[in-house]
Amino acid sequence: MTLYPQLIREALQGVRYPGTGKNIVEAGMIDDDMRIDGMRVSFSIIFPKNPDPFMKSVLKAAEAAIKAHCGQEVEAEITALAPEHQPKATEKLLPQVKHIIAVSSGKGGVGKSTVAANLAVSLARAGYRVGLLDADIFGPSIPTLFGLEDFQPYGETVGDKQMIVPAEIYGIKILSIGFFVRPEQATVWRGPMASNALKQLISEANWGELDYFIIDTPPGTSDIHLTLLQELDITGAVIVSTPQKVALADARKGIDMYQNEKINVPILGLVENMAWFTPAELPGNKYYLFGKEGVKHLAESMGVPLLGQIPLVQSICENSDAGEPVAAVEGTATALAFSPLADAVVNEVERVSHPIRRCRDTLWLRFSLPCLLVAAMREKRCGT
Repeated sequence: MTLYPQLIREALQGVRYPGTGKNIVEAGMIDDDMRIDGMRVSFSIIFPKNPDPFMKSVLKAAEAAIKAHCGQEVEAEITALAPEHQPKATEKLLPQVKHIIAVSSGKGGVGKSTVAANLAVSLARAGYRVGLLDADIFGPSIPTLFGLEDFQPYGETVGDKQMIVPAEIYGIKILSIGFFVRPEQATVWRGPMASNALKQLISEANWGELDYFIIDTPPGTSDIHLTLLQELDITGAVIVSTPQKVALADARKGIDMYQNEKINVPILGLVENMAWFTPAELPGNKYYLFGKEGVKHLAESMGVPLLGQIPLVQSICENSDAGEPVAAVEGTATALAFSPLADAVVNEVERVSHPIRRCRDTLWLRFSLPCLLVAAMREKRCGT
C-alpha cells in the first residue's frame, strides 16, 4: 500500500475528541505539517487546551486507527500541539508572480512533464512572462526536455542577497534540481531535505516579475505537494492523465487532494494526454490505444473543464529527446494542440481569479436585460 495524506485523514476520521464529540479531522485538529516517507508518517494534532485531559487517549487512538486502516507496518509519529504552539502563518513566496499553476498527475508515465514544458512554451509564445520550476526532486525531466543537461547555475547579487539565476530558453526562466546533481546520480533524500531544497529553488532564485509560474510537480500526492501548498499561493491545478482506467483512478486522487477542504486549490481542468495515436504517414487517422475519451468522461463526472486532448505522435518523443519542445516547432499537430491548451488555461485562470467581477456581470445581465426588453416593448408600442 502507498501512503498519501488523504488516506491518513480517512483513518483519522474514526478518532473522536471526547471534549466535543467530533472526529479530529472534522474538528480541524490535524495540523498541516504531515510528512510521509515510505511507510512512515509524521504529523501533529492540535489540542484546544494545555494541558488537555484527553491528549494521551487521542494520540493512542490516532496511532491505532492509522495502523488498522493503512496496515500494521505503518510507523506513525504523532506530536501533540497546544494552541499557543501552532506555527504562525507565513507570507507566501513569489509576490512578483501573478499566477502560479501546478501541473500534476496521479501517477507517473502519463506525460505530465511534457505537458508542463509545452504549456510553458505556448504561454511564452503568446507573449506572457513565464517561469517553469521542476519540482520533481527525485525524477527531474525538464533539463532533458529543454536540452539543458549541461547547464551550470550561477549566482548574482540582488540587493543584499545572493540569488540563483535561472536558465532562460524560449523566453522561459527554468530551474530544476537536475541542474545541481549529475544525471546518473540518484537523489536519495528524506522528505524534509527534499522539501528544503525545493524551498531554495523557489525563494533563493531571481525569478523576477512573471505572469505565469508553472510547477511540474512529482507524480502522486506527497510532502513535496504539501510544501508547495504551504509556501505558495497557488492559483489552480492542471491534472494530466491518459485515458487508461488505471491512470484515471489515480487522477481522481490528485483531484481529491487539491479539493480537500484544508487545501482548497481550484482545479483549472484536466488534460487528456496520449488521447489517440496518429501515425506520421496517416495524419488523418486516429487510433485509441489507451481507451477513448476517458479523461473527458472523468472531467464531466467531476464537474471540471477538459482543457485539451493531446495526441500521441512520434515527434513528441523525438523532440523531447532532442531537447526541443514540440510546441516550439510551428505547424506540427502537437504544437497546434498545445496552443489551444494554453488559451484554455488562461481563460480558466481568469475565471477563478475574478469571481466578484463574474458575479457582478451576472447580476447586471439578470437585472438589466429585463429593463432593456421593457424599453424595447415601449418603443414598439409607441411606433418609434
